[in-house]
Order: sequence, then C-alpha cells, then structure tokens
Amino acid sequence: MPPSYPKDRFDDLPHHLDRVGAHRAPAKKGRRWVAFWWALAATAVLIALGAVGLTVLNNRLNFTFPGIEATTTTETPTEEAIPAAEPTTDPAASVTVLNGTAGFGVARSVGEMLTGNGWTVAATSNADSEDVVTTTVYYADATQEGVARGVAALLPGSVVELSDTFAGSGATLTVVVGTDYVMPAE
Repeated sequence: MPPSYPKDRFDDLPHHLDRVGAHRAPAKKGRRWVAFWWALAATAVLIALGAVGLTVLNNRLNFTFPGIEATTTTETPTEEAIPAAEPTTDPAASVTVLNGTAGFGVARSVGEMLTGNGWTVAATSNADSEDVVTTTVYYADATQEGVARGVAALLPGSVVELSDTFAGSGATLTVVVGTDYVMPAE
C-alpha cells in the first residue's frame, strides 16, 4: 500500500492558476482564431498575387475604379478581307451529293434540286456519319471556288471548304448535306 504523505503548501494551489493535466494552463480565449486569420490573410495575398500575375502575363484583366478613367490603348489588328470568288454555274462540273443526316432521301432530293438548276450530279449516296451539322460544299482545286460558291448559293446556310478529303471521288465538287438543310415540301 502506498505511503500517505502529510499535506503541505504544494497541495493547495490558488484557483486562478487552473492548471490542467501535467501542469498545463488552459488555452487563452480566442487562441484558435489566430490560425484562421493567418490562413485568411495568406489566401488573400495569394489571390492578389495571382490577379496581378494574370494581368502581367496576358494583359486581359482590366481593373476599373469609379471616377477613374482607364487609359488603355489596344491596337486592333486590321484584317484584309480576302475577296471571295463570285458564285458561278458550270454544267461541266460534276457534283457528288452525300447525305450526312439520319433522314431518308436527302441526298436524292438535293441532287434533283441541283440537276433542276443546271448542275451535273454524278452520284448520290450516304456519308460516313449521320451527325453532320452544317451542309458543306467541298472543292479540291482552288480554281473551283466560284463553282463551289454557286452550289452553296442554292443550299441556304451551307459553307464552302477547300479540302482534298473527297478528291478521290472523281467529281469536281462534293456536297455533304448536314442537319441544317431543310428539305422542301413536296
């Protein structure tokens, strides 16, 4: 059995010390908030440095303050418009029409419309995919741009593109009909 010691002055501590555990004083009030405020300050500094860095790197971030007029001068590059070829009709040019939609008879309908307007339609078929969005007239030779624009003029919303993707088809132009094409009512 442990020996019992008589009480001495060290057994009676004043209550204002409130020591806990291995003679630790309790944490002071508000001590936990110090870490939060330091983290908040560090975050604000990092955000400010990032905004300044973005401004310096790409010069796209503009700060405007009320009452202060911004004096930034940005030069807009002037683009020279490349003249497009005038749309022409060339009955000697052959056209292949491909259906790039899930609809039935679209290529045939476009082929008949082109034939009725003086074009020579070599073939109509389905394209490799059924989710083509924009009707496109492809031409492989730059001298055929006017002819391609002539076909595109008959297909509202269509675009022309210089590409050798369909150069092996044997036709002068290839029309890939997209979902933007509206078939005329019969």
